[in-house]
Amino acid sequence: MTGRSDADADAPRPASRLLVVPVLGVTQIFAWGTSYYLPAVLALPISRETGWSLGWVVSGLSLGLVVAGLVSPRVGATIAARGGRPVLATSACLLAAGLLLLALATTFPLFLLAWTIIGLGMGTGLYDPAFATLGRLYGQTGRSAITLSALLEARFGWRTTCIIYASLQMGLALPLYLFALPREPRHQPDPAAGADRTTIETSGPPPHWHRYALLAVTISLASVLSTAMSVHLLTILTAKGLDLATAVGLGALVGPAQVGARTIEMIIARYHHPIWTKLAATSLVTTGLATLWFGAPLVMPALLLYGAGIGLESIARGTLPLAMFGPRHYPAVMGRIAMPSLMAQAAAPAIGAVLLQWAGPDGALAGFCGLSACNVLLVACLFAQIKPAAADE
Repeated sequence: MTGRSDADADAPRPASRLLVVPVLGVTQIFAWGTSYYLPAVLALPISRETGWSLGWVVSGLSLGLVVAGLVSPRVGATIAARGGRPVLATSACLLAAGLLLLALATTFPLFLLAWTIIGLGMGTGLYDPAFATLGRLYGQTGRSAITLSALLEARFGWRTTCIIYASLQMGLALPLYLFALPREPRHQPDPAAGADRTTIETSGPPPHWHRYALLAVTISLASVLSTAMSVHLLTILTAKGLDLATAVGLGALVGPAQVGARTIEMIIARYHHPIWTKLAATSLVTTGLATLWFGAPLVMPALLLYGAGIGLESIARGTLPLAMFGPRHYPAVMGRIAMPSLMAQAAAPAIGAVLLQWAGPDGALAGFCGLSACNVLLVACLFAQIKPAAADE
């Protein structure tokens, strides 16, 4: 992808990436840790104190993801028009308000209302809005939080932990968004402007609806697999005969594998089109799940392969839409793609639970392998459609 449009040339130079990227990195850790990963540590203490079943407590996250998915298209359009700064600042306020209400919730309807507000904060502040913000600013060119949650819950209890996190959103994330991210001019559509030269199309408008649909489906399938596995991995490993301590130790390999794969991708990214990253991600996930299906003594390499695939998937989720649609369309596209993806994530734990109940761990893994293999085929179809552009990279 080369060249800049006249409009890009006239636009104000964005703030240094040396400032913006670390700010988004820090605030993403807090955003994920205080929303998506919150039940990983607090669900059981909440259930014990309130008497609500663990399933009902975890359903709060599913509700939040549904809400996030519903608002995502509008969020993407807003970022495209106004930039990411006001949207991300709003997310910090929403997450803080939801967390504060969660800390005060003594009835289940109030608990669900808190998760509805947190869901609005997730829809305006997690990966997709952050990616869209970077895409609009620069064009082509959360596990630590879980540990913190565990320490805070053990010392202060889950309600105080939520209040601490709400304070961090308002006292740290909000000022960072407001003072470190640049204020961007409103986007003024120009009907007379030609096609965006940064798209992978050789000419004409952005890719047709079937390319967008393929992209949305493959990202949603990847979200189902990663979420279901993150929720049920320990259950699967222990059901296959591993003791809990061993299962936890092996499951911890997924994180470093993600980091390692992302590091390698960062080094070699300039040499290939993002479709290759997406193809590698889905292939590694499929290979890892299939290897895990065979069980011991292949569990360790299976989880390393799976973790590497998940790590690459998170990068492809942000870079492939940018390569396909170009910076001008990127924020709105990310908002639309986020909707089915978040809906899929909301349903994933239930899908995994049903598979485990009906088919056992081996049957569930077989189902996951089947979904992942289908995803490889979808990515191959997408690759075939953009191969001429990818070959020019």
